[in-house]
Parts: sequence; structure tokens; C-alpha cells
Amino acid sequence: MPPPPTTAFRLECHEVLESTSTTLKQRAEAGVAEGLAILALRQSAGRGRQGRGWESPAGNLYFSLLLRPAVPLRDAPQWSFVAAVALAETLKPLLPHEARLTLKWPNDLLLHGAKAAGILVETGVAASNTLDWLCIGIGVNIASKPSLPDRATSCLAEFLPEPPAPEILATALLRNFAHWHETRLAQGFTPIRDAWLRHGPAMGAPVSVKRDGALLEGAFAGLSPEGGLKLAKGREVQLILAGEII
Repeated sequence: MPPPPTTAFRLECHEVLESTSTTLKQRAEAGVAEGLAILALRQSAGRGRQGRGWESPAGNLYFSLLLRPAVPLRDAPQWSFVAAVALAETLKPLLPHEARLTLKWPNDLLLHGAKAAGILVETGVAASNTLDWLCIGIGVNIASKPSLPDRATSCLAEFLPEPPAPEILATALLRNFAHWHETRLAQGFTPIRDAWLRHGPAMGAPVSVKRDGALLEGAFAGLSPEGGLKLAKGREVQLILAGEII
């Protein structure tokens, strides 16, 4: 087997940006090579999934990175799992055992069941309808946590007397991301899925999924080979490709 390809990541730091992902996507459309990572100490218009606003005070991690993997467009969502595994393996050694870090499908990291980080993967499509670029946005509550009406939140400062500075955390995260990115390119999605499951919910844990306005309830039954959520209800197992666990 040939050695895995190597992406040279370049970290660019800013005092304040409207949004790291907005800036990164502009660079991607202008033809910047993959590997660019953009960090902002504050964002004036941060955003999360489904267009939600994201509070962005100083002290937290606001970070986006650019990739141009030679993979089918349908595989793009798998990089949310790549980022989640890299983030979990960056944070877990820093945290006390009682912090109880878990990954929530498809794109959140929880501490004690409360959201501490989120991941947003956006794509650019070439004229040939193939994947042109991936923008992976990652936000981590380091020093403070937003108040959200629909879910509990947490931050690293609740568990660490001296949480890492955003620049330090971004550098460590890039190292772990490079490893799992190259693993995905060289070995496919299976090792990523297996690593995600090690940090994910317990098999059989109750799960409620909001999809297209409907609420689906069942038990966590793992991930499909492509990263879909397997939801068990009695003897029936339903495959969920898009939705939000609540």
C-alpha cells in the first residue's frame, strides 16, 4: 500500500472576523490550495447548522479549514466524522475523567451531555458536479458557553482550572486532524467510523431524532458504512441519513 498523502496545514490567525467559514469559503472560491486553516479570536456573525447564529465572545475557539480531497461528492459528509474524532482525541487527554466526553451524531461534542463544541461542513461543487472543496468549521466553548433555548451547553473552563488558549488548541487539533484526514484518504471510512463509535453513545441508548418536522424515537444501533444513524425500534432498524438528535 502506498504511504498516505500528506496535507501541509497552514494556520492563519485573526483578531476578529465576521465568520471564519465565510472568509475561508471566499478563499476557496479564489483558488487557494487546501490546507489553509483560519482562526479568529472573535466573530461578529458566527453561525451554526441550519443558519443558526452562534455567539462568539473572545476566549473560545472559532476555526475553519479548507480541504480539496479527490473523493465523490457523496462522501463529503464523512469529513464531519473525521473532524469529530480529531476533536475528541484532542480534548480527551486534557479533561478529567468525570467530564464524560461523548460525540453526538452527526456533528456535536458533549461534556456531561451538554453541547461543548459543534462542527459544520460546507461544500463547493465544480462545474462538472464533482467536489471542489470542503470547508470544515469547528467551534469549541473554551472559556464560556452560550445560552441556548433548546439545549444545555458546557465549556472547558467548567472542568479545567486553566483551559488552553484558542491558538494552542487549534494547533493541537490540526495535528490530530491531519492524522485522521490521511487515514480516511488511505483506508476509507471504516477506521473513522470505528473511532467515532468509541466516543459515541452506548449501543441501545435512547435516541430521539427530528427529521423533516417529525420526531423519530428508538435506540442507538450504530452507524452505517457511510455514516448514517441506525435507529432501532423493536426488531426494526431504520437508517437516518439526515436529521438532528434532540
